[in-house]
Order: sequence, then C-alpha cells, then structure tokens
Amino acid sequence: MSDENTTVRARPEPIKAVPVRHPGRWLALAVIAILVAMFVHLLVTNDRFRWSFIFLEYQDGKRGVMFTEPVLEGLRGTILLTITSMAIGIGLGVVIAIMRLSENRILSSVAFVYTWFFRAVPRLVLAVLFGNLNILWERVGFGLPFGTQIGKLFGLDGFDGQFYSIKASELLAGFVAGMLALGLSEAAYMAEIVRAGIQSIDPGQGEAAVALGMSRSQVLRRVVLPQAMRVIVPPTGNEIIAMVKDTSLVAFVPVTFELWFQLTQVSARTFIVLPVIVAGLIWYLILCTVLMVGQYFVERHFSKGYGTAGRAKQRLRDIQVEQGGRVTTTGEGT
Repeated sequence: MSDENTTVRARPEPIKAVPVRHPGRWLALAVIAILVAMFVHLLVTNDRFRWSFIFLEYQDGKRGVMFTEPVLEGLRGTILLTITSMAIGIGLGVVIAIMRLSENRILSSVAFVYTWFFRAVPRLVLAVLFGNLNILWERVGFGLPFGTQIGKLFGLDGFDGQFYSIKASELLAGFVAGMLALGLSEAAYMAEIVRAGIQSIDPGQGEAAVALGMSRSQVLRRVVLPQAMRVIVPPTGNEIIAMVKDTSLVAFVPVTFELWFQLTQVSARTFIVLPVIVAGLIWYLILCTVLMVGQYFVERHFSKGYGTAGRAKQRLRDIQVEQGGRVTTTGEGT
C-alpha cells in the first residue's frame, strides 16, 4: 500500500474590514438638522403666523379661516375646475396627438399649430383673454359662417344663419371661461405626452396586429395605448398636480367659485395677509399630497412587467417553459 499524501490547505486569515469614513455626510446631516430645528422654532414661537386664526376662530363665532363656508365652497370649486379642465385636456389631447401622428398633412399641420399656440401663451394670459372674449361678440352660437352677409345678399332682414346661440356674457365669463382656458391649454401638453407614449411602442407591433386583421382603431385601443400608458401616466399625474395649482390663476378672470379667490376675499375683509396665505398653502399641500399618493399607486399598476422585478418574472417564466412548466429549486426532486 502506498501512503496517501494529503495536502491541507491553510485557512486564510480573517479580513479586517475598515469601514469607509464619510465625514461629509455627517456634516450635511448636522447642517440639515440645525435648519429643520430653526424652521420648527419659527413655526412654534412666531405669533405672527396666528395659528388660532387659521384653524380655530378667525372672527367671533366663526371657524378658522381654513374651514369657513366660503373657503370650503372655493375648495370644492377648485376640485371641480381641476376635474373638468383635465377631462377636456386629456380627451382633446388624445385627439390632437392622433392628428399629429396622422399621415394627412392637413390634420398634422392643424395639430402642430394648436400645440404651438397653446404651449407658447402663458396660462395667466389665456385666463384673462378668455375672461374678456365676450367683448368680441354679443352672442356665441353655431350656424352658417357669414350668415348676416348672406341674408343681406338675398334681401333677408334679420337673418344671421345661427341654429343656436347664447349670450357671450353668460358663456365666456366666470367658471366656464376659466375652465376653457385651462382645459385648452392642457390639451396641448397632453397631446405631446400622448404622442411620446405612442411613439415609444415598437411600430412592428402595430404592423403585426394589422396583419392579423385588426383595424387601425383596434390596434390603437388594444395594442398601442395599453402599453403606452406606462409612459403616459407619470407625466399625466404631474400635469394633474400642476393643474390643481394653476386653478389659482383663474382668480384673474375672475372666478369667484375658486379657493384662492375666496381666500383673498377673506384677506381683504380682515386686513390679515400672511395667515390667509398660509391657509391656502396648507390646502394646496393637502390636495397635491393626495394626488401624489394616488399617482404612485397608478404608476405601480401600469409598470407591472417592467423594470428589474418584471425582467426577473419574465426570466422565471422562460425557465418554466424550458423545464416543461416546472421550476426545480434546491431540495426538490426532479
């Protein structure tokens, strides 16, 4: 028998890991902590904020300025204005985006001019403009163009060619004027967002769907838009949040059925400025925070199947297919 020589491998010495020092982080943390403490001290000790005026009672027998009936009515108006303006913006924006991508040069040119105009003009200017459009007409209606001139040509006195009309001062004023200004402006931005989402999808998918016999509208609704939502949803959520804040611009129309307008009226009556501004700031913070939370969950829903987790799940499904529909893990039999 031969002696078996065994070689014993020497165990390596334990690694003496030295943690990396980050003095800059601790310095930044200390500076931030000091600034936060100073801000909290300002909020707590400065009586000029007048928190009781904001939350408890701003006049004898009346609730705090945040919870008075006119301000709550303005809050409901702001929410309604946001919903209606975004409904106009999203609906019209999808149509304009499809027009922009159309092979018809007339449709694409009209869509381009629309987006160019409403993206170039500030919303405050649009709000003031729409609030004063009733200067141009006495009545706004639907009918034949040049109706009055046609009536004079044929000797028809009083003929204006209008099928339906309404007083311009009743239509293009107040809430409707503000809603149209914000909604039409938002449509230009939503058109670009939707266009970017549609163009992010591989054109080959649409061609394959058409080859299977689907119409172009079916391809758009069932193939393109469901996938494009992953790109469309995040900026759309940002636009909704921005719309909540932009509703304050319609106070210049003026729209009395709006939060900021009602707060400024309280300030004008009481001659108290800063606490009223803080009350408005708190309401806008609450509204936007709720929307941000909702946006997070909506984005997570439409992001299923994408990113690191999505790729891992897809890889797992591929392995299952390769192994006949079953994944073998450690400790399981074959």
